[in-house]
Amino acid sequence: MKWFFDTSVLVPVLLEDHEHHERSFAVFSVATKQSGCCAAHSLAEVYSTLTRLPGKHRLSGDQALLFLETVEQRLTIVALNEAEYLATIRQAATNGIVGGMLYDALLAACANKANAERVYTWNLQHFQRLGTEFGKRVRTP
Repeated sequence: MKWFFDTSVLVPVLLEDHEHHERSFAVFSVATKQSGCCAAHSLAEVYSTLTRLPGKHRLSGDQALLFLETVEQRLTIVALNEAEYLATIRQAATNGIVGGMLYDALLAACANKANAERVYTWNLQHFQRLGTEFGKRVRTP
C-alpha cells in the first residue's frame, strides 16, 4: 500500500512534544520509499514551518535540512511536471477551488500521481473538499 504524507503529518514527526507526534511518528517510522511518499512542495513547507516555529521549537536552516534529508531517505518525493501543474490548476478553476485550497489540490495531484491509496493529514477537511473519491483515501495517522 502506498501512503502519501501531508506536511501536517511530517512536521510533528520531529517535534516530540507536539500533540500529534506519537501517531505521526508511528506511521512515518514504518514507511519506506516503496510504501511512502510526499510532494516535493511539502519539503519547502516543512522547511518553512520548522524554521519559523515560535521559541525553543524553531530550528535553524541546517537542522531543518537534516530532517528533510531523513524524509528524502525514507519517502519517495513526488513532483508534478509543467503539464501536470497546469492541468491541476485548470481543474481547480473549473471546480471553483480558489486561494490556498489550490495548494491542497496540487498535493492531491501528487498523491494521485503516486497512486497513493492512503493520504495522511491532520487537515482532513482540506482534502475531503477535493471530491468524494479522493476524500475516501484521506485519514489521520
